[in-house]
Amino acid sequence: MNKRHIVFFGIIIILAGGILFPLYADHVEIIEISGPITPVTAKYISDAITRAARNGAECLIIEMDTPGGLMQATWAIDKKMLEDKVAVVIYITPSGGRAASAGVFISYAAHVMAMAPSTNIGSAHPVTMGGGDSSKVMIEKVTNDAVAHIKGLADKRGRNAEWAERAVRESVSITEKEAVKNGVADLIAEDISDLLEQLDGREISLGEEKRSLKTLGIEIRRFTMDWRYRVLDKISDPNIAYILMMLGIYGLFFELSNPGSLFPGIVGGIFLLLAFFALQVLPINTTGILLILLAIVLFLLEIKITSYGLLTIGGVTAMILGSLMLFKTPVFRVSLSVIITFVIASAAFFVFAMGMALRTHRSKATTGKKGLMGEKGEALTELNPVGQVAMHGEIWKAESTEKIGKGEKVIVEAVEGLVLKVKKMQD
Repeated sequence: MNKRHIVFFGIIIILAGGILFPLYADHVEIIEISGPITPVTAKYISDAITRAARNGAECLIIEMDTPGGLMQATWAIDKKMLEDKVAVVIYITPSGGRAASAGVFISYAAHVMAMAPSTNIGSAHPVTMGGGDSSKVMIEKVTNDAVAHIKGLADKRGRNAEWAERAVRESVSITEKEAVKNGVADLIAEDISDLLEQLDGREISLGEEKRSLKTLGIEIRRFTMDWRYRVLDKISDPNIAYILMMLGIYGLFFELSNPGSLFPGIVGGIFLLLAFFALQVLPINTTGILLILLAIVLFLLEIKITSYGLLTIGGVTAMILGSLMLFKTPVFRVSLSVIITFVIASAAFFVFAMGMALRTHRSKATTGKKGLMGEKGEALTELNPVGQVAMHGEIWKAESTEKIGKGEKVIVEAVEGLVLKVKKMQD
């Protein structure tokens, strides 16, 4: 075999090794989920599972602490986990954390469920996960669908299906010790090192294949959200979405009030577009949005109509109610402090604008015919009854019902066309 053959076979071996290398896992990957489950969260977890499978990770560990979230996003995460492309370990952490509502379904879909000390899991009633039609029949349908889904997950992963049904129907919740005792969770781990030690040698099913995890002393690769996910995640926060919507409405209002300003209109348009993105991700209540818009209309009417504060009171009431009703589920709601801040600021601004409008309406005119009423001038010629007067550096034709001598002071009583009706000003 000559050198050319040796080089050729060497390249083939190297390429084959590069292709086959991912089949031999040498690391675990870790991501963190903290907060409500949204479509952004679902996309982040889905991408993390795909990346872990592509990189040949031994398993993907998801550190989770969530109060719940949207049903549609939760179902998407479960579906991705059930593809069995890579072993997924849900680790409910830190101490004091929980996996409530949507977190229960996601935990049940994982290959392994671990919990840190002083954590809990439960309260998975679907009403807290979505909203929508609140009729008794619809709630029953959604509940039955959720029960069937979680029982299917329990059957596939070998977990307690009876408790899972109670978590959905009765919103029961248990601690980490009770979860392990009742076959809900697999193990309790103090930290990641303890978790990896306990995972070593644990047998899991990936599709039709049975395999044992090898995690003792393995390399840990932790992945954090990149800027795209962070931006989308922040925008999807109910408080941020609410602030963006209000600022967008005010920006467009200022632009329409002062056409050509450009800056308020551009900024307001950008804020509204970002708010629309967030609102299509979040479970919004149409009645809440309509009440907020009604509040803005009432504030505007207060400027035009003297209602002695009744329209402002109505606007404040509508804005508070609309803000509280804006989102359908308790998991996604606007902070009361944010609502109060915007309501007070809105009411104060429109009351100030109303005061300025009333002051302008009541102030004496300074231009046109009304602006000449009551102005003082000096007779340039004798008025008997017609003559000329000087006023504001201008010479006007004037008429008087009494004889006025040249140089005497006069005051304007009326204006007819370009002729001033004046009278002699008394000392």
